[in-house]
Amino acid sequence: MEVRRGAPTSAIAFDAPVQSIARRFSSARMVDVDETLLGRLQATGASVSTDLATCVESGRDWWPLAMAWALGGSGPGRAAVVVRPSSVDEVSAVLAVCDAARVPVTTAAGRSGVCGASVPLHGGVLLDMTDVAGVVDVDDSSLLLEVRAGTFGDVLEDELRAKYSVTLGHWPQSVQLSTVGGWLACRSAGQYSTRYGKIEDMVVDVEVVLADGRVLHTGSGGPKAAVGPDLNQVFVGSEGTLGVITSATLRLHPVPAGQRRAAFGFASFVEGLDACRRILRRGATPAVLRLYDEAESARNFEVDDTCALIVLDESDPAVVDAVFSVVDEECAAARSLDVGLVERWLGHRNDVSALEPLYRREIVVDTIEIAGRWAALGPIYDDVRAAVAGVSDLLVVSAHQSHAYTDGACLYFTFAGRPPAEERDRFYVSVWDAATSAVLGRGGALSHHHGVGLNRSRFMRPALGPAFDVLVALKGALDPNGILNPGKLGLPDPYGEVGWP
Repeated sequence: MEVRRGAPTSAIAFDAPVQSIARRFSSARMVDVDETLLGRLQATGASVSTDLATCVESGRDWWPLAMAWALGGSGPGRAAVVVRPSSVDEVSAVLAVCDAARVPVTTAAGRSGVCGASVPLHGGVLLDMTDVAGVVDVDDSSLLLEVRAGTFGDVLEDELRAKYSVTLGHWPQSVQLSTVGGWLACRSAGQYSTRYGKIEDMVVDVEVVLADGRVLHTGSGGPKAAVGPDLNQVFVGSEGTLGVITSATLRLHPVPAGQRRAAFGFASFVEGLDACRRILRRGATPAVLRLYDEAESARNFEVDDTCALIVLDESDPAVVDAVFSVVDEECAAARSLDVGLVERWLGHRNDVSALEPLYRREIVVDTIEIAGRWAALGPIYDDVRAAVAGVSDLLVVSAHQSHAYTDGACLYFTFAGRPPAEERDRFYVSVWDAATSAVLGRGGALSHHHGVGLNRSRFMRPALGPAFDVLVALKGALDPNGILNPGKLGLPDPYGEVGWP
């Protein structure tokens, strides 16, 4: 896999000619784009392509299960046309055309999601936002950034540091593969979120285009303003179902002057979790506070009979010293590990190259990240592993704590199995059902940062309860014709069900 800087990178190559690639999902209503509508789309000024290879490639994201489908000669979805606007005006015009014609629009950019959120399920238009890119403004006095939605993460961070000596502090594993709009759409978390927050903590204003083409800003104009509900958060996490994000204003930080690292080993995962809880409880917020269970400690760091905790902070040196004073005190009873483990993690943290070889060996691998309160994390860890272990053909299930906050943290489970080829989808669905039931049964959150997309859509109503009807009502008010990313978030789909799982 070769990462294409500033452009989408495919998870895996199709092992068949593009002409033979089949659709994995289809519905009763697959929407085509006729010549008349094609002309209207071209008249918006956006780039328009019906090239088969472009449409096939744009019909998938990094959903791991779709890698297995690709090796079998199918892709999850396919749009009838790929439309690439370069401005908010073009986005507005495209949506107005599609809404009038009742044509579904699936918004995508880096397509780095792992839950099928950007898969076009009903044909129609794939709205490729990668040309709506670039820094608009940096307000150094207020530490605010205005940036277009199609800007890739590594390109953005390099420019911020080189030209302005500031950082967003947002380092998702997919930073080279993902864009600002994708971060906002799925409530992304960077690996330094304990210091800088998740993307929803960074957002000050969002420019969004509604289904009918109306353009609006959701920010209230000032810090911590009280101008009704926070409309930014209506669209952050909406995964393209309520509107298309075209730009955002985000909080910045000076490039940190100080950094420090440490590593510790705990006798049990629960003991390590409690140390993390105590650190956060005392107000210390190290950028990285990652705890691995025994299986993952051995696999990632080659340390045995211990649960490894790696700690890294970056900030003003005085702040870093204060944080590590707390860290050292709360980890005093733990085993001291080689601080080189942190460097080892930094060197491999964004490497996803192992996925393809595993799938080529017919091993099904995926991750399930969830969030829970500190009081529930130990039981969730035990329940999920026990539930998943009961699924036939499982090889391994393990976990680490990846993002920590005052009230709780994210647990990141990894599973692998080797079912017969004809049982692959059954195995995958069974693991997800078992793990998710265990999480929700303990009051945990369905997702921490990967979002919902298609893969988790069946869990939305049980996860939200009666509040799900509020989301349905929002969808009906903002997108009455249901054209925006239909089939996602478990919302009613006017184009028909697609039969997943």
